[in-house]
Amino acid sequence: MFGLALMLLAACGGSDDTESYIPPIPDKIIPSNLSLSISVEGADVDNAYGNGTGVVNFVATANDAVEYKFIFGVGTEVESTDGNAAHTFTKKETNTFRVYVYAYSKTGDYISLSEDVTVFVASELIFSDEFDTDGSPDDSKWTYDIGRGDWGWGNNESQYYTKRTNNVKIEGGILKITAQKEPYLGAQYTSTRMKTQDKFEFTYGIVEVRAKLPEGRGTWPAIWMLGSNITKVGWPECGEIDIMEHVGNNQGSVQSALHTPSSFGDTSNHGNQYISTVSSEFHVYKVNWTKDEMIFSVDGKQHYKYKPAVKNNSTWPFDASQFLILNVAMGGTFGGSIDPNFTESSMEIDYVRVYQ
Repeated sequence: MFGLALMLLAACGGSDDTESYIPPIPDKIIPSNLSLSISVEGADVDNAYGNGTGVVNFVATANDAVEYKFIFGVGTEVESTDGNAAHTFTKKETNTFRVYVYAYSKTGDYISLSEDVTVFVASELIFSDEFDTDGSPDDSKWTYDIGRGDWGWGNNESQYYTKRTNNVKIEGGILKITAQKEPYLGAQYTSTRMKTQDKFEFTYGIVEVRAKLPEGRGTWPAIWMLGSNITKVGWPECGEIDIMEHVGNNQGSVQSALHTPSSFGDTSNHGNQYISTVSSEFHVYKVNWTKDEMIFSVDGKQHYKYKPAVKNNSTWPFDASQFLILNVAMGGTFGGSIDPNFTESSMEIDYVRVYQ
């Protein structure tokens, strides 16, 4: 009997109650109220899509979440326990990416959302003028066309171009090109046409100009470029790229155009869009010039692409350098009739930037 009792005791003592214990299945915890805050580095009123670095910061929050996972449009994944993440986008120019975020609970359950983020990633800045120093424009960057030109600069324009401070100056960080009604050396109007000819010339790139345009019937502001070989081959063989043209007789209609040997003067190579605030607000006028095409836009909204099916000297004289021109003309074949009550109006430019 005693031996049997020991055997039973040994059998009982050798058991492990934990082996037969089955823990209860916890209830699912599903996160809620997931939100995502997005901050593009350097974004402000002048640079809506950032400062060009491509850095974007993200903050996700959700109730009952203990971990987050971010998936960016380029396929990169980032895990975070506090909901904070940062990513550097590298695709050049301005692009929109889809960002996904997942919030996980301690039971492994999750919810998700996605949002789009638009980011500007700069190419190399090869030329800029921010017009931060009051007074006359920097003469290491700009020169001028002076006078009335042949047949009103080829367009029967009415102004006399000068470099006087009456017509061109930097004030409060803004370049102002002012067209005025005044008798001057045989003309009834004065203005300015400034250019980078022989100072800065380039082949292919992105040009961005943030500007507010003059108003009044007869005003004709332009942001444009001409081929550097114009003195050798003439126009239109040199090629002309009109990034922005606007006429006060058609207020709000912004046009971009190209003049080539195959189409010039009243060219067929043009596009436009209507912007009601061209003379009351600043807008960014842009051309992206590559070896294959030209794309024109305002504030990121494209209105014209030029990509000829056949590229030769007649359709594409754009494989050589060009220089920049800023001016306000009065009247002429495109500007039209001038309001007899016109006194003066300015094109204001915040910056000129060229990337490559």
